[in-house]
Amino acid sequence: MKKIGLIAGYGHFPLELAVSLHAAGFEVHTVAAREEANPEIEKLTATTCWLHVGKIGGMIKAFKRAGVEEVVMAGKVRKLHLFRNFRPDLTAMKGLLRLKDRRDDSIMHTIADLLAEGGLTLIDQTLYAGDMLAGADHLAGPVAKKRDKDISFGFEQAKGIAGLDIGQTIIVQNQAVLAVEAIEGTDEAIKRGGQLGSGKAAVIKVAKPNQDLRFDVPAIGPDTLEVMHGCGCNLLAVEAGKTLIIERQRFMQLADQLAISVYGTGIDIASQ
Repeated sequence: MKKIGLIAGYGHFPLELAVSLHAAGFEVHTVAAREEANPEIEKLTATTCWLHVGKIGGMIKAFKRAGVEEVVMAGKVRKLHLFRNFRPDLTAMKGLLRLKDRRDDSIMHTIADLLAEGGLTLIDQTLYAGDMLAGADHLAGPVAKKRDKDISFGFEQAKGIAGLDIGQTIIVQNQAVLAVEAIEGTDEAIKRGGQLGSGKAAVIKVAKPNQDLRFDVPAIGPDTLEVMHGCGCNLLAVEAGKTLIIERQRFMQLADQLAISVYGTGIDIASQ
């Protein structure tokens, strides 16, 4: 079997991708973030090396020891770890010295460069996750009535902040922005926006205008719906073909159960 490396962060996505990679004929070797990854990953991969966030050199050594040449990232590593209990090794320190700023893209491109210098090629997250991508139009939950304006308005605004590399999610209601995702992450932005709304806030999540598919591809899952339900958001619109739906079957069932409308949108759809 051909070997592949998996860099596992937070959430269910690494688990699903590990299964997809195995089904595609790969022997999967994982480096898992101690602060983030689900221990269940050990049951799904040939080897698992647990490292603290910032151990880039250790990651390269682990993959090379396993005979890996290509690696794929899955799951978030919260940016807050750069400011709390960050433990960079010498390779990571070399990357930090190159950074002009600490925007997500700057950090991730530097990591990709460090991996390449170590003889590892970082591949697109979606290459073996095609079945997980969101389609267009109505996807789950009840059909939303008279919400087209919020979707189109929100899509345009979300693309604007994503292009500035601030975040990929905004919360809107009646064509007004209630909250913008930044370093705190999607869930906290949803909670903040939902609390400011009147029970009918919409969550809009998009890819960056020049999204690098090797990392930070937008993703939604059952946890997203549960957070929305808990704070009064009843509409979720995501960019079709560029957003991953994690635990799809459970996600669809939960959208119906919680009465949250889910749509896939895009530039052409949002402008209609």
